[in-house]
Amino acid sequence: MLFLYNIIITLANFLLKIIALFNPKMKLFVAGRKTVFDTLSQKIKASDKTIWFHAASLGEYEQGLPVIEKIKEKFPSHKIVLTFFSPSGYEVRKNNTVADATVYLPMDTKRNAQKFLKLVHPEMAFFIKYEYWPNYLNELKKENTPTYLISGIFRENQMFFKWYGQFYRNALNSFSYFFVQNEASKKLLAQLGKTNVVVSGDTRFDRVATILEKDNTLDFISEFKNDTLTIVIGSSWPKDENLLVDYINSTTQNVKFIIAPHNIKTEQIQQLKNSITKKTVLFSEKEGENLADFDVFIINTIGILTKIYSYADIAYVGGGFGNPGVHNILEPATFGVPIVIGPNFSHFAEAIDLVHLEGCTSISNEEELNAIFKTLISDKNTRTKKGIICKNFVNKNKGATEQILNKITTKKTNN
Repeated sequence: MLFLYNIIITLANFLLKIIALFNPKMKLFVAGRKTVFDTLSQKIKASDKTIWFHAASLGEYEQGLPVIEKIKEKFPSHKIVLTFFSPSGYEVRKNNTVADATVYLPMDTKRNAQKFLKLVHPEMAFFIKYEYWPNYLNELKKENTPTYLISGIFRENQMFFKWYGQFYRNALNSFSYFFVQNEASKKLLAQLGKTNVVVSGDTRFDRVATILEKDNTLDFISEFKNDTLTIVIGSSWPKDENLLVDYINSTTQNVKFIIAPHNIKTEQIQQLKNSITKKTVLFSEKEGENLADFDVFIINTIGILTKIYSYADIAYVGGGFGNPGVHNILEPATFGVPIVIGPNFSHFAEAIDLVHLEGCTSISNEEELNAIFKTLISDKNTRTKKGIICKNFVNKNKGATEQILNKITTKKTNN
């Protein structure tokens, strides 16, 4: 089966190079991998002690960041190597300060895995949430490298739990420990005979909790808000915006809107702006403007949404009308903000829990959106109550990073 898998990976690698000729994102995917081994050769010496973290994309990076930071504190003499699979993670965080070397993960061929591990020679390896690359995992096991899955989550529909999934089940044998988010994941792994499992929770709670310790001030947002009730719309997609723009254009309430779309391509941003009838300003056009005079502020840049949530009285988090579903609701939750999302959130445990607790409201259509916005805008008590539920939810679920560090450092000390 491994032989067949390697053939498939080789063919996929060839096809991706062809697709890259016509697809800008795939071009980054392919081009970024050409210099990986040269970069590692320059930044990692044979005498260096290293620890490797792998994140599929941006969300997994944010999820693993608390562990990366703590590992860096615990092992200051080690270099941190961080890999990404997706351009949407690497291109945004390639200049991070937590890792000593940040690169794309070369495609999962046996040769690439062997060459990568020879250059990096990690003392420990961490995979964040998912991505189980058989060749890398097999080579790690051959080298007896302690390998950990952090914030892992397993579902019955994954290949590990199918009759034909033996090949991928074998890959799981490489993990020293599975740090999973919930009991359901532990039970599923138990079906495979895995007892090296710890229910540590989701490290994203630790990540968002630390946001409160930082300076989240943005003077231009404060100027725009001007002590007016403000709805922050984060990571919105066109399907979200179709409903929201109708509401923005029709509402007579004294309320302001900040929109931070998921996609900030110029054409789509301009189309969004043109669809809004109220006075609207773009982030890129804010200089020299009296921002307090505007009703809608469109953020056509990246990297500041988290800080913007600190100014929200109500948050709408986008993605819930698409697949796989809603984006990160924990960032507004940590600020104690009531949240509204679309109907697709079944893949996200935190969204399921917060909807059940009623800190977060799921809507499916324009009528439901109008109703919840009307309630949250006009009823301060309801707004406050839902916000407290969200904040308490984050605080209650902190601690995953500490559990992981305690287990890993104890094991390393014993060894």
